[in-house]
Amino acid sequence: MIQKDISAKVPADAEKGTAEVSTTILVNFAETVEEAVQMFGEEAVLSNAFANWRVTLQSNIRAKIKSGMDQVAIQLALADAKMGIAVTGTKADPIAIYMMKFKTSTPEVQAQMLEGLKAQAASV
Repeated sequence: MIQKDISAKVPADAEKGTAEVSTTILVNFAETVEEAVQMFGEEAVLSNAFANWRVTLQSNIRAKIKSGMDQVAIQLALADAKMGIAVTGTKADPIAIYMMKFKTSTPEVQAQMLEGLKAQAASV
């Protein structure tokens, strides 16, 4: 076990007339996963790991939305995401994207997609 400094600050708020305030505390940190489980319990360690990963995934989803990706492309890009491994550029299979879009579309959109495929096949 080691002790680590953890700092936080509350920014100044001109509207409330408060100044920035910061503080640092010392807390006990485990040096290994095994030690963390021993200190806090398996459920707490796993719960915290997944909570942190959820925030990481949400940040990644937001970035992909801002870059113009739709839900299908985002799903394909993050489907194999692994905790603790940075997501890098992904290669999207256009057929898989089309199939995922079809599965998640309304019956009306699915009918339009089928008509589009038939028209495309007829022009070949």
